[in-house]
Amino acid sequence: MKTWNLRHYAAFLLDVDGVLVHDSRPIQGAADAVRLLQQLGQVLVVTNNSTRSRQQHASRLSTAGFDIHPDDIISSAYAAAKHLQLHHGGVCVWPIGEQGLADELLARGHTIATKPYQAQWVVAGMDRFITYQKLTDGLHALNAGARLIATNQDSTYPTPEGLVPGAGAIIGALRGMGFEPELTIGKPEPFTYDVALGLIKCKPDQVLMIGDRLETDILGGNRRGIATLLVQTGVSQRSDVERQGIFPTWIAESIASVHTEAVLPVSGH
Repeated sequence: MKTWNLRHYAAFLLDVDGVLVHDSRPIQGAADAVRLLQQLGQVLVVTNNSTRSRQQHASRLSTAGFDIHPDDIISSAYAAAKHLQLHHGGVCVWPIGEQGLADELLARGHTIATKPYQAQWVVAGMDRFITYQKLTDGLHALNAGARLIATNQDSTYPTPEGLVPGAGAIIGALRGMGFEPELTIGKPEPFTYDVALGLIKCKPDQVLMIGDRLETDILGGNRRGIATLLVQTGVSQRSDVERQGIFPTWIAESIASVHTEAVLPVSGH
């Protein structure tokens, strides 16, 4: 049986919501665990949360007791903006999402359309303030020929009060109107992991992804040959592993367990 050895890993990819924080409340022991990981290797935050810019993510984490630089944060909003820039240059976009998504698109040289029919791309993500008018504007952009990219398709989002609708609810509304995203950027899709691996200086088998969601954090890490640790402070629990057929390398109650022997191997991985 495999034995947990944290020092085997030289870089760590961390999800945020359900791993480090619930909303803006730090998960018990998470800040100390992250400080330990930063002493052992490179730490990057990899989050599907597209509602905030990287600077806003860093500020939120700082308030919760974490010291993480904006350049060490890869959000699905940042990754979507980067993908468009790499493959299409600066484009005219119609974002369906919160201000953080628009901020990241602007920061990567894109322009925000003033009218839906002007947009070349609709970029859709989580929007806690979604309205019928926002969906109507998105429909008008798509009917006028804009192409659709999804920051992520997380069905739900963990909060201290329980799960709330995630970006998948927004994508589902667009799908219900007849439009399927050409591309999804966030976990478990490969682009976000490729961006992360491009920033670290070690092989994939020396990288550990720590996440709370089997179908995104764990599945994506498994596909890229990255070791994965499921923590049970967010969406997925041990009982979900067999049911979903997605097997992390390791499982623990929380990220606070990383410096203990309470991290256990998962059979079937």
